[in-house]
Amino acid sequence: MLVAGSLLAQSTEEVTFKSYWHNGFNVTSSDNNFKLLFGGRLQTDWAFFGNDSELDNLFGGLNNGVEFRRARFFSQGTVYSKLNYKLEFDFSNGAAVFKDAYIGLSGLKGIGNIRAGHIKEPMRIEVLTSSKYITFMERAPGVDFVPERNMGIMVFNHTKRLTWAAGVFRRGDSQGNDKVANDELNLTGRLTFLALNNTDKKQMLHFGLAGSYRKPDSGAFEIKAKPAAHLAPTFVNTGAITGTSHINVLQAEAAFVSGPFSLQGEFITSTVTALNEATSKNEDYTFSSYYAYASYFLTGETRKYSAPGGFFSRVSPKKNFGQGGSGAWELALRYSKIDLTDKTYLGGNMSEITVGLNWYLNPVSRFMFNYVNADLKEVGKANIVETRFQVDF
Repeated sequence: MLVAGSLLAQSTEEVTFKSYWHNGFNVTSSDNNFKLLFGGRLQTDWAFFGNDSELDNLFGGLNNGVEFRRARFFSQGTVYSKLNYKLEFDFSNGAAVFKDAYIGLSGLKGIGNIRAGHIKEPMRIEVLTSSKYITFMERAPGVDFVPERNMGIMVFNHTKRLTWAAGVFRRGDSQGNDKVANDELNLTGRLTFLALNNTDKKQMLHFGLAGSYRKPDSGAFEIKAKPAAHLAPTFVNTGAITGTSHINVLQAEAAFVSGPFSLQGEFITSTVTALNEATSKNEDYTFSSYYAYASYFLTGETRKYSAPGGFFSRVSPKKNFGQGGSGAWELALRYSKIDLTDKTYLGGNMSEITVGLNWYLNPVSRFMFNYVNADLKEVGKANIVETRFQVDF
């Protein structure tokens, strides 16, 4: 249903505005200078744990639980053609927390686009793919090597085959109100190449590389990760690596889609240069993580690739549930591993197998079922069953 109105425009021309629903509430001007979108997402998770006695003893028991994983509202759009913005809050913890909150300019000669604010650092295809569209309930543990979002300034652009992005970011996992941020600046960049993009056969092949140079102003650094269940405790943790001089993070990614079948994988490594108190010299400590997964749509749909961004976007069923169809059904299998042990830092080694079943009722809602077998080396295993009920608009 279209609802039309009008506002006075520049000079004597009248610009009309139309509001309509398309996976969210949209408002667009007839001259395309103004495009606004209002929406949100709600994800409700349930998790049930079964563990070896060694894990129960280590963590004091793993309790079943339920939570609002995400409860977000946002407004985003383009005003006066070149200026774009997004303001998004998450209320899942009972208080408003910034997620995406930025202002940007597009279509700049020689640069392309610039964005400033609280934004995602350009690294890891699974992170850059929205949580609304990821295949499993939780991203693989490599997500923990660099904060997802930070305060920063980023330039980015794309061609038919390439995307690139580079940014300067503040400390740690900033929420945007660091009144005392000292001199820490983190540099992060990403380059992707679309080796194959056959839209007729619904085939694509993507490769990407990213890197980040980080220098914590506190002189300490830490990596920690949970299994693929947000309600679980931290399983692996380097602890505070004191005397940290700087960190170099390198990451590689690949994705392949052929009709209903897809493959995706990433490898990430973090080399921490820190003071060895025993020798009073700097020493390198290396930690790593990787995952690989396959997915298949039983009902014939295809994962949708966003070429300008170099990540994946919304899946739309061929026939919606309740409207003459059964929605879209997807099976997925992932193996992941994280190693946070090197020299004197014994943060642990964890591997996981995750089985996923996704039911997309329509383009804006889905039910997710995950089974996770997490193996904490030399300690024990956890068996986790979890479900998610999701709607986004």
